[in-house]
Amino acid sequence: MHPNDDHDLGLAHDLNRLQQQALQRRVALRWLLGAGAVGVVGSGALALAGCGGGGSDETASTSTSSGSTGTGSTGGSTGTTASGCSVIPSETEGPYPGDGSNSSGGSIANVLALSGVVRSDIRSSIAGASGTATGVPLQVIIELVNTNAACADLSGYAIYLWHCDALGRYSMYSSGVTGENYLRGVQATAADGTATFQTIYPGCYAGRVPHMHFEIYRSTNTATNWNNKLRTSQLCFPSDVNSAVYATSGYGQSAANNNAISLSSDGIFSDGYTTQLASVTGSVSAGYVATLRVGIAA
Repeated sequence: MHPNDDHDLGLAHDLNRLQQQALQRRVALRWLLGAGAVGVVGSGALALAGCGGGGSDETASTSTSSGSTGTGSTGGSTGTTASGCSVIPSETEGPYPGDGSNSSGGSIANVLALSGVVRSDIRSSIAGASGTATGVPLQVIIELVNTNAACADLSGYAIYLWHCDALGRYSMYSSGVTGENYLRGVQATAADGTATFQTIYPGCYAGRVPHMHFEIYRSTNTATNWNNKLRTSQLCFPSDVNSAVYATSGYGQSAANNNAISLSSDGIFSDGYTTQLASVTGSVSAGYVATLRVGIAA
């Protein structure tokens, strides 16, 4: 079995996948993906080296908050429990959080303080910046549930999601996009516990598997600074989808970087990822939908 394959992981994993599939059916009417991939970056694009935050940079937190330095739990304990959910592991926010916990270019980097950050479509920059990230369309649906209340949906919470662009660059930090703040946004969870983001499939930079970061807040009113966050974690994607996306143009060195690493060797997910592996449907031409049930002890 390839280390990235998501089959043969046991009953806990199978239950988690069944629940994610049920969530997909519940939100099917929300699929408003555009036909075909959004425009792609030219073949002369910058190389990923030095652009992303991969490797050892992502294994150490850039702040002192207790919720951001955890490395997750072991593979035997991250699966869905008999009650249907388990607390998602805490992970580092990495060096590019944009949540006010560190600086970029000599100034505090805090997209959460900008007007317009509460939005579903995070592909374009806000607050005077005009850049738009291009790549294969991806809708991300995170369902937040309470592990202390039989997996009850948590409404009115807020999720801050951020990730790199097709070339592995993080807005606000990476060379060439320090003036942009795209691929960052906050959404409140609805009555069914879901927060939905329209974005692009992230690139893969050297040293990390394709992934996204997210922080959980009690409400959009408190999602203004990292000090208020309840938890920080990361989500990952199935290997077959990664390969399909990176076979398209516009993703720079993502294919080669993706082939050089696996979930079992990634510095974040190597200790277990079953509660962090998104269920993905769709295609390159139509776009993808990724769903993940996230449990917290509320």
